[in-house]
Amino acid sequence: MEEYDEEVEEIKKRKLLEYQRRLAEAAQAEEERRLEEAKRQEFLRKILTPEARARLSNLKIVKPELAEAVESQLIQLAYSGRVPIPITDDLLKELLKKITDTQRELKLKYIRGSSLR
Repeated sequence: MEEYDEEVEEIKKRKLLEYQRRLAEAAQAEEERRLEEAKRQEFLRKILTPEARARLSNLKIVKPELAEAVESQLIQLAYSGRVPIPITDDLLKELLKKITDTQRELKLKYIRGSSLR
């Protein structure tokens, strides 16, 4: 019986260590994600005018996935030098219009294509 208790205690210790390791990994991953997001927001602060940042913040509230995709595109455009810096609210509106128009076209093509079958 004593041997069984020792085995159970050993299993409990291993499970506890595994749980602690996973918690530490999750905490580290969360910290890395937070740092990456802070860098991203700092860069966006540098390339966007206050009005454009406000528009992007409003978009993030309504459509977070779209806002994240737009942020990524803005960062890529700025790094490659394909947009003037700072990005104004008017330029952001134009970019958003192009993106939403493209999404609508793709959606319409999909709907039309799937209704033919």
